Amino acid sequence: MVQRKSVGFTLVEVLVVVAIIAILAAIAYPSYTNYSFRTRRADGKEFMMRIANAQERYYTNLNRYGTLADLGLGSASESGYYTVAVALANANQSYTLTASPSGNQSSDKCGNLTLTSSGSKGYSGNQNNGSCW
Repeated sequence: MVQRKSVGFTLVEVLVVVAIIAILAAIAYPSYTNYSFRTRRADGKEFMMRIANAQERYYTNLNRYGTLADLGLGSASESGYYTVAVALANANQSYTLTASPSGNQSSDKCGNLTLTSSGSKGYSGNQNNGSCW
């Protein structure tokens, strides 16, 4: 009698490997999405800091803060993940920048990011996905 040499994998072995891969993916995907939100948040923070620097240069020249149009800037961040609005107060002697998440970033748990002329930083959501600032 000739014995055949078994080659390949059994169905049980394949199902065990698929189950292990599914468990690893279920653990890794939420971590990946949280990391993506934190990474894209840098786009909004960078844009707000760029606007704040432009505001200080504008204030140095004209002794008042200006709108985004006065500064020659648009309202969308470079990658488009945030839209920034400027609210002027006290006869244009102070401002508050508010960055609203848009696109893929719109479900970020930090919500809107804020920055004032005094350097105060804030957020409207909760901080359970790393530091919002």
